[in-house]
Amino acid sequence: MAIYELADLGADFTANPYPHYARMRELGPVHEVRGADGWRFWLIVGYDECRAAFGDARLLKRPPIEIEMDMIMGRHLLIADPPHHTRLRRLVSREFTPRRVAALRPRVQEITDGLLDTMLPAGSADLVDALSFPLPITVICELLGVPDSDRDSFRAWSNDVVAPTDPERAGASIEAMRDYLDALIARRRGAEPGDDLLSGLLRTEAEGDDRLSAEEVRAMAFLLLVAGHETTVNLITNGVRALLDHPGQLAALRAEPDLIDGAVEEMLRYDGPVENATYRHTGEAVAFGGTEIPAGEPVLIGMASADRDPERFADPDTFDIRRPAGGGGHLAFGHGIHFCLGAPLARLEAKVAIGTLLERAPGLAPDGAAQAYDWVPGMLIRGTRRLPVRW
Repeated sequence: MAIYELADLGADFTANPYPHYARMRELGPVHEVRGADGWRFWLIVGYDECRAAFGDARLLKRPPIEIEMDMIMGRHLLIADPPHHTRLRRLVSREFTPRRVAALRPRVQEITDGLLDTMLPAGSADLVDALSFPLPITVICELLGVPDSDRDSFRAWSNDVVAPTDPERAGASIEAMRDYLDALIARRRGAEPGDDLLSGLLRTEAEGDDRLSAEEVRAMAFLLLVAGHETTVNLITNGVRALLDHPGQLAALRAEPDLIDGAVEEMLRYDGPVENATYRHTGEAVAFGGTEIPAGEPVLIGMASADRDPERFADPDTFDIRRPAGGGGHLAFGHGIHFCLGAPLARLEAKVAIGTLLERAPGLAPDGAAQAYDWVPGMLIRGTRRLPVRW
């Protein structure tokens, strides 16, 4: 099988990868590809094959060699395999409980209302700056006990990490986050303990026969700060953009606000915030859909492609907030042991943010003066840097 040259597709692939994924699925569910950066890897694009790959223990998350982020920040859930992953997730789950997430609803609503109080009098705004970014970064920083004054720094660092355009700058951002988190952890362990999630992780470190090491606390805080806001920023932004691109669906949701639960699931399926799962590699030769991937090869599981697979979803390119069964089993949060720990919080924030925005901003529409979308680079995060809107 010839290597599929994604590099030849140019900016069109970043702006709208779905037709290209459809052509790949027609050729087969698994492809050896080369990205725009010249990196060669295997990409799984069929729904059944992606779901199987998520549960296949022969696909390992632990990098075959130490990578810079791993060496600097420490090992977290995204780069760990059982039994180490099992242990980490069990310890972290003690603090990241459904009850704790449900209890956040009033605060999420309060933050959303405050942001809209500031945004709406202007008549137009960049939704990312006004709502999509500040809501989840405020929530996760409050959860971890990060002061307001430091949140803009985290935004810049996070952008460099999840969509790097300069390796040297990305490395510097990782080091800056490490140093900041080490100092914050030292304060929480010393004179400034609190009831925030970071303090809870440190209590987990100090209690019981098993505990998180200082490095593990830092690595988990890093993962929660980055994954806990970056994906939700783009869930909210992509969801609103999908509604604006489909006026009939927007009108239906306005008419029946109770459709918001299914609408958010369809937003996740139709144009979710994570295009491909983070890298795995084959611990031994493994076959999906009749294609064998040799041992030691890097693999991406194509969540965005899987969620548009016509073998799994009827009319997959149609955005339908009434789609049965809340998106029909999408893979936007992954599957199996690495299913996103923060999925309940992301869903909560998207429902509150989008539902409240539609209620308070009648006539919401794209800003006609807007320039072309500035798409987040790379194949990890799916979204735009800005979304100019008016009302």
